[in-house]
Amino acid sequence: MPDRVRIVEVGPRDGLQSQEQILPSAVKIEWIERLAGCGLAEIEVGAFVRPDRVPAMADSGEVLAALPPPTDHQRRWVLVPNTRGLEKARAAGATDFAFFTAASETFSAKNTGCSIEASLDRLLRISDSIDRDRERLRGYISTSFGCPYEGEVSHGDVLRIAEALLGLGVEEVVISDTIGIATPEAVVGLLKTLSPALPVERTTLHLHDTGGLACTNALAALDGGVRSFDASSGGLGGCPFAPGARGNVATEDLIADLESRGVETGIDRAELIRTSLWLEGHLRSPLPARSLRSARNSGDRQPPP
Repeated sequence: MPDRVRIVEVGPRDGLQSQEQILPSAVKIEWIERLAGCGLAEIEVGAFVRPDRVPAMADSGEVLAALPPPTDHQRRWVLVPNTRGLEKARAAGATDFAFFTAASETFSAKNTGCSIEASLDRLLRISDSIDRDRERLRGYISTSFGCPYEGEVSHGDVLRIAEALLGLGVEEVVISDTIGIATPEAVVGLLKTLSPALPVERTTLHLHDTGGLACTNALAALDGGVRSFDASSGGLGGCPFAPGARGNVATEDLIADLESRGVETGIDRAELIRTSLWLEGHLRSPLPARSLRSARNSGDRQPPP
C-alpha cells in the first residue's frame, strides 16, 4: 500500500452542476475556501461552459477571480470545452484546465454538442495554446464504463480516446464512471486494458456512486496502482446530461476507507465533515455521504451565517 494518494475535490463544479438550486457566488467562494482549509490542495472550482446549458456554472469567472491567490502547492482546476472557454478562464486568473470528451458518440453529442472527433479537434487547439511552463491540462473521458444512451462501452474505445488525449498533450487522463455502474472487476479489467498505453501515474479515477460501489471501486483501483482520485465532499453530484447518474464518490467516505488501509491524504476529515454539514444548511437538503449520518446529531453541524 502507498502511504499517500492524491484527491482532487470536484464538488464546486461537478457536484453543483446538476443541482436545481443555484448557490450564490459568495457561498461558493466560502465553500471553496473552507475546502482549502481542510487541506484539499486541488479543487475544481468551476466550468466555463454555456450558461444556458449549465446555469449553475454561469458565475465561474466571478468565483475564480474572487478567490485568494493559490499557494505554490495548490491548484484550482476549471473545466473548459473550447478555446473560447479557455480564454474566459484565463481572464479570470485560471492556470489549471480540464477538458472533457467521451467514449460514446451519443453522450459526446449530448454533453459537448459535437462528435468525439470534433471534440478532439477542440482539444488540439486548446493544447496548442497552453503555456507548458505555467499552465496544466487534464482530460476527462466520460462514459468509460457505460453510456446512458448506448449502454455498453468497449475497452477499445476508451483506449483509443486515452491514446488520443495523451497524444494531444494532456498531463493526466481522468477515467470517468459517469453513470456509476462500474464494479471492482470492471475497474480492474479496464485498467489492465489501458495500462500499455496509459501509465498508471498519469491515470485518475472519477467515480459516481449510483450503485453504491464507488469506494469499493476506488480501493480496487488503488490495488491496481492508481494513486489519484476525483471526489466530491458530501457525495454531492450527478450529471445534467446523464439520466439516472447519482452523486460522486464522497470525499469524506473515500478518505475514511483509505485511512483504514493506512493511506494518508493530507486532508482533515473531521473538518471536511463539518464543512459538508455547513453546506447542507445552504442546500437545505441532506448530502448522501455515509460519513455525515452520525455527525448530523453530534453537534458538529455548523449553521450557515
